[in-house]
Order: sequence, then structure tokens, then C-alpha cells
Amino acid sequence: MSVFYLHYFRTMKTIDYIVVGCGLAGIAFCEKLRANQKSFIVFDNASQLSSRVAAGLYNPVILKRFTKVWDAKSQLEIAIPFYTELEKLLKIKLNYRLPIYRKFTSIEEQNNWFLASEKPVLRDFLSTELIKNSNAFITADFGFGKVLHSGRINTSRLVNAYNSYLDSEGQLKKDSFKYDLLNIESGIIQYKNIIAKHVVFAEGYGLSRNPFFNYLPLNGTKGEMLTIKAPKLRINFILKSSVFIVPLGNDLYWVGSTYEWEDKTHQITEKAKEELVLKLKTIISCKFQVVEQVAGIRPTTKDRRPLIGTHPRYNNIHVLNGLGTRGVMLSPYVADQLFNHINKLNRLDSEIDIKRYQQD
Repeated sequence: MSVFYLHYFRTMKTIDYIVVGCGLAGIAFCEKLRANQKSFIVFDNASQLSSRVAAGLYNPVILKRFTKVWDAKSQLEIAIPFYTELEKLLKIKLNYRLPIYRKFTSIEEQNNWFLASEKPVLRDFLSTELIKNSNAFITADFGFGKVLHSGRINTSRLVNAYNSYLDSEGQLKKDSFKYDLLNIESGIIQYKNIIAKHVVFAEGYGLSRNPFFNYLPLNGTKGEMLTIKAPKLRINFILKSSVFIVPLGNDLYWVGSTYEWEDKTHQITEKAKEELVLKLKTIISCKFQVVEQVAGIRPTTKDRRPLIGTHPRYNNIHVLNGLGTRGVMLSPYVADQLFNHINKLNRLDSEIDIKRYQQD
């Protein structure tokens, strides 16, 4: 072997996994790898903002129709301990347990709520108590229904802290992943000077540009959100009406969000701000100041189920995506599913397996 090739092979780094993307999905999968002593490198260029700007709500109920979120109980049983462990690892506060108060607009809505609360699948999540409004700055003549086992994860803090943690461990590449440099031969993955057994793409809406998985129906839905300062509002619960109002502390509240299906940019718009402010003024009457406006592209799918699985041709290339608006609850659950699928050959839940979409 020549001196050149000897030096070349000595500079190669051999690991178990390359993970592309370090939002909620990527973080959850990295934690599965870390817990199982798997070596990995993460590539993230911070181009996808949905995990950073999200409210980070975990909510087991679809509040428009008073129905249970798909597999909510299983997701929460995995998610809450997962975030508790992350708090210990990163030495930061992430989980804020807060009830959600769903504002009723009529007697009929009250009745529908209490009928739903009697169903076995919702009994654990919907309080049967009618909450009367005691806040002079909230308009809620018919009161509220209270969602149990809900709260928010500070996703911005989590993503920033976890990226810093990976960086300190030498496991983060702050760079775009170049698909054309990925070499796959004889079951071995080579990317630049890295040899890996597997690569997992957890890129959020960035998956739409991925040549291995761009056949999957990842729609992408733009959402814009506001942070307001409202010193007189003083609520210690998440309020759901035409928008969510989420307390952040220090008289700050997250307000969101809009849904836009055509615009796929991260640019904020005056139209979205006006829409949110108009809706907000129908819910609260106190003065408030808009202090920030942000936008992100949610990785949404047409059937509202995640996109999880292995490439139909390459058995060492995988996808972890399509978490939509429920990334906080879904990410630990689907990361667990994918890890066990790869390492234990467990079958994926058919509702999330990408095999439901055949490649043309």
C-alpha cells in the first residue's frame, strides 16, 4: 500500500451513524444513540427553524373537534421522561407543565366537551369541571374546558443547548450536508472522511431537497408567530381560542399561529401579523406590545402521520421526518420506533412507515 493511501485510510473516521438535522427529531434520535452507546456525528446548518420558533406544546387533544391525538398516551409516556433526562443532561429547565384552557363560544360547545370527556379514550385528558372566567381582560362568557397532562417544552432553549453540547463533545458539524458526496458501496456509507454504518435524515422541511426521499409527500406548512408583552394579562395557563396564547414568563406570551401552504420562505409578513393581532384582540382586552415575530416551515404530511423508515433500495439510509405541529410529543416516540427498527429489526407502526408511499 502506498504512503498516500496509508495516510488516507488513517485519516478516515469510522462511526455507527451520521445524523442530518438537529431539531426535535434529530435530538431525539441522537439520545437513543447515546443511550445505546452508538457513535455518531451530526450535520446541521441551522437552516430549518420550525423547532426553534415553535411554542413547544404537548397536548393530547385535538381541540377543534374534542378528539384524542393519535396514540397520545404512548407518546406522552415516552416524552415526559425523555425531557426530564434532557434537563439533567443539559442542566437547564425545559418542561413547563401547564393546563390548557379551551375557551367555549357557546352552550353547545360546553355540551360537546362534556360528552367527549365521558369517552374512555379521552377520560384521562379532559377535565369534567367547567372553569369560569375570572380574568377581567379575557372575554369568555361561556368559560373554559381544561386539558390535563399538557404543557410546553422550551424548544428554542433545547435546540441551542443540545447543539452546544454536541459541539463540546466534538459531534457536531455546522455545515450543510452535500448529498452528492455520499458514497454507498457494499453496505458501507462514506461521506468525505467519515465511514458510517447508517445515515438518518432528520431535516424537517429540508427533506424536500433530499434526492433519496424527495418522493415522499412532505408538504410543508408555513407558520408565523408573535411574542407579545402584556403586563396586565397575568395568566398561568395556556389559553386556546382562535389562537394559542402561551405564557413565557416576565409578562411575555407566545401567540400563534398562522397556516400558509404556498409561501415556503422564512420571511415574516405584515399580513400574518395583522391576522394574529386581530384574533388576539377578540380574546383579550388589555393593552399589549408585539416584541417579536418569527416564521418557520412545519414538516407536514397529507395524512398527518410522520414519515419514518428505511430507503426502499438502500437498507442503511433512513428517514425521521414529518412531525408537523406535534414534534414535542412525537419525536421521542418515533425515534424509539426507528432505532428499534434498525437495530432490533422491529416492525414500524404501519401508520408511520414510509412503505405506505411507493416510490415511482
